[in-house]
Amino acid sequence: MTTPDILLTQDRGAVRILTMNRPEKRNALNTALTQALLDGLRAADASDSVAAVVLAGAGKGFCAGADLSEFKDLTPEFPQRVDERAELSMQLHLAFAKMAKPVVTAINGAAMGGGAGLAIAGDLAVMAASATIGYPETRHGIVAALVMANLVRQVGRKHAFELVSLGEALTSQQALSFGLVNRVVPDADLMSQTMLLAEKLTAISSPAMKATKQLFHEVADLPLEEALKRGRETNKRMRAFRKA
Repeated sequence: MTTPDILLTQDRGAVRILTMNRPEKRNALNTALTQALLDGLRAADASDSVAAVVLAGAGKGFCAGADLSEFKDLTPEFPQRVDERAELSMQLHLAFAKMAKPVVTAINGAAMGGGAGLAIAGDLAVMAASATIGYPETRHGIVAALVMANLVRQVGRKHAFELVSLGEALTSQQALSFGLVNRVVPDADLMSQTMLLAEKLTAISSPAMKATKQLFHEVADLPLEEALKRGRETNKRMRAFRKA
């Protein structure tokens, strides 16, 4: 069961803002919030009135990662619970790439572990100047497992290994230099700048945006020849949705 206010939903024009709302836990991802996020992203993607999504965190932090208080129930003695939670987390991180509509993340504060994974899972990311991001799992004797695949794809092997092995947090400027985010802005301007970017995305025709995003994620993981073939097919289909 999800708590009704654990994820806040607000529409501003064609932009849907999803705000993780566990500020007392730094928006740590328990099962309820993870499920609410997955449902919220899917609902936004299915809505005809939504053209772009903004993901934000309430309070001073973006997302602290997994809620450690649930770990006592996620042990080898409860294999079904472990399997279900791992599957849910995987589906959440996969949802961003599967959506037809673009997602912009507004990183207002610390984004750690699974929270860092969410922060960079969006198609674009705007980061407050005072915010930090990192993958501290090894410092707790665990592995940044589910978030590693996307991290390697986005920043390359050397940067990614540094992040997941040392577990050191990056400043906003370091995150920008690593290619983790698109913009670093003053804290007070975070939401206005994020909304500006999201509103620009809503001005793009829906068929063009959908095809662009789908092809983008396909070619990122394909050998060059196969990627060019996918591009060729999209190029031919493009004639059907070009403006007259």
